[in-house]
Amino acid sequence: MKQEQFDLKHFLHRFGIVIYTGDPEGDRLLIEDEIRELYQLGLIDKEEFMKAIAALRESKK
Repeated sequence: MKQEQFDLKHFLHRFGIVIYTGDPEGDRLLIEDEIRELYQLGLIDKEEFMKAIAALRESKK
């Protein structure tokens, strides 16, 4: 069974977050910080947090 693709850009845009520094590694670090902050603020649940972090890690490959 194919795992559903998580659209990280769309996810971030839901919260008005756009990150593009021109440095892919720097972007990933900033995105991870934003995802963690959304979770800590209670704006996303644990399942969405886990999906977003997994998609971010997958984008590293």
